[in-house]
Amino acid sequence: MSGAPTPPPSAGAGGASTAGLPPEAARWVERLGLEPLEHEGGLFRRMHLDEHSSAIYYLLAAPDFSALHALDSVEVYHWYAGAPLRLLLLHPDGRSEERVLGPDPDAGQLPQAVVEPGVMQGSAPLGAWTLIGTTMAPPFMWEGFELGERETLQRRYPAAAERIAELTRVPE
Repeated sequence: MSGAPTPPPSAGAGGASTAGLPPEAARWVERLGLEPLEHEGGLFRRMHLDEHSSAIYYLLAAPDFSALHALDSVEVYHWYAGAPLRLLLLHPDGRSEERVLGPDPDAGQLPQAVVEPGVMQGSAPLGAWTLIGTTMAPPFMWEGFELGERETLQRRYPAAAERIAELTRVPE
């Protein structure tokens, strides 16, 4: 695959449905050509992929969320627009922590966050919608993606059990 991004589809051609999205979020979905992200949730578009790294745009609109998952590469989050993003991190050593990505440093928000390999991560917007980007090096590969299982994670991280329930999907 080439490292060059594909052009976004024209409005109404391909792309995710924007029904029910706030107007500004819908404009981003159409402009960026975002598509549903299977398993994890949200809408995304890969903008770069080569043997060294990958980068995506990613939009979450409430009540959707990014389901808890772990990756085998470092992932760097970049906040772009919309509401702040609440990010739950479950570390292999048993620690849990929350970070908020957003535009207000006085409120403890940061525009960027780094998630190390093997850390379970899940997130949700603190408002109607959030647009972020993520960059990974080495690049994202599905073989390095592990979806979190609610009961297993709640046993391992009991202090975060409520947030884990909010950020996991029950298999159908």
